[in-house]
Amino acid sequence: MATDTVQTEIEKFLGQGPVPLYVGGAWRPAHAGEVIAVQDPANGTLLAEVAAGESVDIDDAVNAANRAFPQWSGLAPADRATLLHRYADAIEDNLELLSSLESLDVGKPVTGAMGFDVPFAVQAFRYFADLSVHMRRSEPLPLPHMDARQIQVPYGPCGFIFPWNFPFLLFAWGAAPSLAAGNTIVVKPAELTPLTTLYACHLAEQVGIPAGVINVVPGLGETAGASLAHHTGIRRMSFTGSPEVGREVASAAARNLVPCKLELGGKGAAVVFNDVDVSDTARKLANAITGNSGQVCCTATRWMVHEDVLDQLISDAKETLAEVNIGPGSEPDTTMGPLVSEGQRRRVLGYIDRGLATGATALLEGGALEPAGHEGGYFVSPALLTGGPDNVCAREEIFGPVAYVIPFRDENDVVQTVNSSHYGLANSVWSADLKRAERVAERLVAGNSWINAHNVFAYGLPYGGVNLSGYGGGVNSPETYMDYLRPQTIARPLD
Repeated sequence: MATDTVQTEIEKFLGQGPVPLYVGGAWRPAHAGEVIAVQDPANGTLLAEVAAGESVDIDDAVNAANRAFPQWSGLAPADRATLLHRYADAIEDNLELLSSLESLDVGKPVTGAMGFDVPFAVQAFRYFADLSVHMRRSEPLPLPHMDARQIQVPYGPCGFIFPWNFPFLLFAWGAAPSLAAGNTIVVKPAELTPLTTLYACHLAEQVGIPAGVINVVPGLGETAGASLAHHTGIRRMSFTGSPEVGREVASAAARNLVPCKLELGGKGAAVVFNDVDVSDTARKLANAITGNSGQVCCTATRWMVHEDVLDQLISDAKETLAEVNIGPGSEPDTTMGPLVSEGQRRRVLGYIDRGLATGATALLEGGALEPAGHEGGYFVSPALLTGGPDNVCAREEIFGPVAYVIPFRDENDVVQTVNSSHYGLANSVWSADLKRAERVAERLVAGNSWINAHNVFAYGLPYGGVNLSGYGGGVNSPETYMDYLRPQTIARPLD
């Protein structure tokens, strides 16, 4: 639970009437006066009302970002880096507050937000601030009879549309490299979870990030989100979310010839060979599908398990899943919180029902759950299904605590089954034979192949997707930073 001081600050922030937009360094209501009701996923009650921006508010935010761009991009990289380091310090100083607010908003355990989400966001700002100082942004071109070079310059205002599963961390993963490169930003957070992104604007003010550099406009996807994607003042667009919406955002940006970066969904496979430590592997895979209540695009939701160890792995995984403590994220002993919304809970339960109706078998029956004393929350217990690889639960992204188990015997066959997915985000290979693990990892079609682990992240380690999982320089690496710079040549003939 949050300390009294933190709780008081959260109540003050949430209770100010509709939480306003942050545009051009000013806090203000939406022009139309519309609001979004933000609910507590643990009980369905109202957390706060937030101003809901529409096209005119997006227009104001993009104009503010355009006005701020010359000053921000004109700073020396070291000066921008200094401000971003101060911003990282402010986020770190407010670790408990931001973690508690993220837990309330998303439903995730506060221990997870404090242990990963917010600290890893702090690292993002520090990593890209330091990278911006040391990256070469001018390279000579060895051409005959010519003095020529290529420079890298920021685009200008960058638009971001973020989802609800990791709102604060995803904000950092987009804002940090873009700002470090010298761009200004307009952010449309998910309407379900806008709170930590808005609070981050208070911290930006405190450390002196100039007005208009960061602009945040919550709103609905079909209004604020669509307006941002279509806006002619945006010079670089980034979207994180589903492939279906990603297509729409990319299409809208393409009409303005604006490059668009997409971080989309996944249907991650874990290929488990028969020489693993079965109990340890089962525990790690079970923890993968319960982390953030399974609302993780890259997590292991297809378990390809060698026939020799299938029964033991299932038994051990069920034991681990039975020990999961499901409850409100604000309680310190909770290990899995609710899903983010009633709509998401209906989606997950609907997939389980469809999977069973079309031939899947339940190894562990998941379903709607109402923990004692926590009525009205959006809770679902973990499920394990098995069956053929063509089942809807084996093919489509469920985004909940559900795994689909497929037995295999032959290495070539399992690689073919994994690669039959239209997604291509992240897979893992589990084996004591590292040569085999490396061989199989290289054959799997995805942006990321992990060995004897799943959900592996580190700054400097590229992470991105292919096929329906998106394109662009991903997150966490120098390629990400370069995504927010455009090349420009300077040339002078010498003859």
